Amino acid sequence: MFCLPQALAPARPRRGWRGALVAGLATFLSACSGSLPGLDYFNSSSPPPAPAPTAQAPQTAIGNGQIKVGLLLPLSAPGNAGLAGQSMRNAAELALSEFNNPNIQLLVKDDAGTAQGAQQATQEVLDQGAEIILGPLFAHSVTQTALIARQRNIPVIAFSTDSNVAGRGVYLLSFLPETDVDRIVDYAIGQGRKSFVALVPDNAYGSVVEAEFKQVVSRRGGRVVALERYPVNGNMGDAARLVAQAAANADVLFLPDAGEGVVAAVRAVSAAGLNLKRLQVIGTGLWDDPRIFAEPSVAGGWYPAPDSAGFRAFSTRYRARYNQEPVRTATLAYDAVALVAALVKTQGARRFAPETLTNASGFAGIDGVFRFRGDGTNQRGLAVLRVTPSGGQVVSPAPHSFGSGT
Repeated sequence: MFCLPQALAPARPRRGWRGALVAGLATFLSACSGSLPGLDYFNSSSPPPAPAPTAQAPQTAIGNGQIKVGLLLPLSAPGNAGLAGQSMRNAAELALSEFNNPNIQLLVKDDAGTAQGAQQATQEVLDQGAEIILGPLFAHSVTQTALIARQRNIPVIAFSTDSNVAGRGVYLLSFLPETDVDRIVDYAIGQGRKSFVALVPDNAYGSVVEAEFKQVVSRRGGRVVALERYPVNGNMGDAARLVAQAAANADVLFLPDAGEGVVAAVRAVSAAGLNLKRLQVIGTGLWDDPRIFAEPSVAGGWYPAPDSAGFRAFSTRYRARYNQEPVRTATLAYDAVALVAALVKTQGARRFAPETLTNASGFAGIDGVFRFRGDGTNQRGLAVLRVTPSGGQVVSPAPHSFGSGT
């Protein structure tokens, strides 16, 4: 595995950052993990709320290294999108400050969260000599950046959760719904559960999850007994009744939604006569939500997420530097900058080549191990947690490396 090197961490946390980034080594960095960032087009065009960033003078470049790296973020976008952009910019700066003598300079550009802004920002960083681009955050912006970057053969590591914008030379560092589904279905089948019923929201997120769910269940030798879609913020009674009837032949109920949706779904199927105690209820990373932990009928349910230790450590360092909480997606910017700095330090002229970025052994960062696929999507090492009134409890730890052939 490629490893983010020891130099990435500050003096005290550095003990958790081990190894050197060397191609083909099966060692790994066992420093950090965190809980699931939820953003992009699936639920909202804006990330979760966060405290307003501390006022500071605009800075268009960070660092003095020779290798230019574009960083495109929605810094001036309205609402939570702008707050996320500022927090991710801070995290990028933090990563650079914690690396020992990084030979990179971040060219920070505001894409305003729009496709037009991304187009202009991309052209600017390329004209300034960027060898790789980090960002943008939103799918429509990534599409525009990709069009321009591919013409110059410049790779992009973007933060969108929409796998449709991944592709040749455009890699997604975000948490993808497909990875959630793979992990939780693999775990459920590994525990002897083979037959699934599902209630899926009728939105973009639900479409992605449904397609992956059907594929992975079939691939792992299970079967989908019934799957029904329900309107978001609408009446799910009919769908719940159909699922409740089919559940007599199933041992797992899959509910890939966020807090209010899951609570409404379990109440709807219960009202339709389904005894939830005889089924294992499973979900996605959207379950990392206090509303789900507070719902008694979901207690004992399983969901995937990164281990939270790394994000807690990252948040402590972030608060010490910026006197505010980071948005959850800030770790994506941190890991992207740390990875690029490490590749520059260790990989020479092939630092951003496709075979370097898609090394099968992967990388390790704040949110655990990850690797880029050739199609631009990614795989992440996730834990499986069990819902309890006090929060998620790990029942299957996140892997520290990728097994051969996976």
